[in-house]
Amino acid sequence: MIQNSPLARLELSRSGINSNFRHFRSLLKPETKMLVLVKANGYGHGAIPFAHELVAAGADYLGVALPGEGVELRKAGINLPILVLTTGTEDYPEIIRYGLEPGIPDLYALKRLREELRKIGQRDFPVHINIDTGMHRLGFMAREIPDLIDFVRESPEIHLEGLYTHLAASDEAQHDEFTLGQIRLFDTLSSQVMATLHYKPLRHVLNSAGIERFSQYQYDMVRLGIGIYGISAVGSKDLRPAAFYRCPILQVKELLPEDGTVGYGRHGKLRPGGTRTATLCVGYADGINRHLGCGNARFEVNGQLAPTIGNICMDMCMLDVTGIDCKEGDTVTLFGERPTATDLARILDTIPYEIFTSVPRRVTRVIID
Repeated sequence: MIQNSPLARLELSRSGINSNFRHFRSLLKPETKMLVLVKANGYGHGAIPFAHELVAAGADYLGVALPGEGVELRKAGINLPILVLTTGTEDYPEIIRYGLEPGIPDLYALKRLREELRKIGQRDFPVHINIDTGMHRLGFMAREIPDLIDFVRESPEIHLEGLYTHLAASDEAQHDEFTLGQIRLFDTLSSQVMATLHYKPLRHVLNSAGIERFSQYQYDMVRLGIGIYGISAVGSKDLRPAAFYRCPILQVKELLPEDGTVGYGRHGKLRPGGTRTATLCVGYADGINRHLGCGNARFEVNGQLAPTIGNICMDMCMLDVTGIDCKEGDTVTLFGERPTATDLARILDTIPYEIFTSVPRRVTRVIID
């Protein structure tokens, strides 16, 4: 059983989630469905509370990476269709049992799924076919489409609920011709498949950046990921943080120059005139990367940004709050509006996805506003 910290918390902003959802909804036609990704524990935000908010906001589908993530949502009462992007063939009984919709990358996976469906006599089970148009991670290659068509034609157990592809670089303008090439290839290949069916699958291509930059190719559904969490590929000012990572100050110390140094390895150097420090109840086990220590990052304390001092510990870190009016119990914002997850990502030479997903489950998630 995970023991949550009673102190550190990730505050999920209901108003931020809904505002971001409305922003992306406004870029689409009314009939276009919205699948929202809540994989990796809702990009670190908390899959179950986030999913419930998305149901209320009007999402049509949810997307997860692993079958267990989908099962967790089902057990929490989430009844929306759930696409599972990455499945092992050994997971098919569980996928069938919980009514999840697997993403299928190749003929081997389809054959294994058909075997499981035949065991229980089930027909028309919904699957989404992943077509590889250039990402080269998973999916049917163009030369494999004829075999896919033949297999589906002879398999009443399988219902093609969706056809999709993954864009490799839709957020980078220098790769726009490549992205458009992916879309053209998907259109050609998916049309070949659809021409052999007596029904119309959902076609979905666009991710968050794709919705913002290539909305004319929205097809029947889009897959909204990082955008719902407040990150824009085009620097949109309309998006808001979906979460604020906060914790209280545990202790404030008034240190004199002769008190020496702060933290492990004695890397925290004191000011000549004395240093005021604040100790927080979060460390690298709570997603505060060690490279944010020693003054590399600043966190908000009562409206002011205070630099870290010394090394980040496993469960704690220290700030230099010299000149800042603060006391034990005051709230510190680790990311939200100031600093943002993007600010921390720049310091670490990474992306906001990693900042979000680094917040572990032991940090309590709560809904605010």
